[in-house]
Amino acid sequence: MGVNYGFDKVRFVSPVRSGSKVRATGVTKSIELKGNAINTTRTITVEIEGEDKPALVADWITRLVFG
Repeated sequence: MGVNYGFDKVRFVSPVRSGSKVRATGVTKSIELKGNAINTTRTITVEIEGEDKPALVADWITRLVFG
């Protein structure tokens, strides 16, 4: 079973203007064994087309629980 465990760090870097195109990418930052579960942390970046800075950078934690 997968559970959204929450966010470790969220940074809103720049605002998104109305009508802008955005794209989200994710990179696995870490994987940890916690008892009968695995925590995966992914760094999610939301980019704005034509802008140098991203709109958002966040570390998203998901817990996978095994029965």
